[in-house]
Amino acid sequence: MKRWIYALPVLALVIVAGFGGWQMMRPSKGEFERLSRAAPEHVFPLMDGSGEISFAPPPGGQTVAVNLFASWCAPCEAEHKYLVALGEKHPGQVYGILYKDKVEDGAGFLERLGNPYTQVALDPEGRGGLDFGLTGVPETFVISGDGEIILHIGGPLDDALAQKVSGALEAPRS
Repeated sequence: MKRWIYALPVLALVIVAGFGGWQMMRPSKGEFERLSRAAPEHVFPLMDGSGEISFAPPPGGQTVAVNLFASWCAPCEAEHKYLVALGEKHPGQVYGILYKDKVEDGAGFLERLGNPYTQVALDPEGRGGLDFGLTGVPETFVISGDGEIILHIGGPLDDALAQKVSGALEAPRS
């Protein structure tokens, strides 16, 4: 009898398990939402040395976008033009967190590309980013006036994602 026929189910299982493992090792980056997750209560020092900031709740009690970036991050540079446009369209609502970077390098980055942020916080050790649930820079979080994360964009902004952030900044919250 043909014994190789008994190996077919095992081979099918190996193929399915291999595909599943491959998918788990390569999670898709992009946008994903986490509705009604509280913003972390982490307190960040400000880059200009003028004090501290927290986003739970955000400054002024209004909806804000918080972008985690670094001067050493190429995708951060690629998305920067979208942040500049968001900062112009929504003055006072776009904040930055300089993630695991030197103040002088971050300042040079913003001087070269423009500073779209109302204020820039520092996260030199990455603890605040971990509290946000950061998987890697750049990432953008939209936080409602009551301190809830209403939108999370994992990865660099493009035109469509920037429009989504803009819409979330404009949407009234109940």
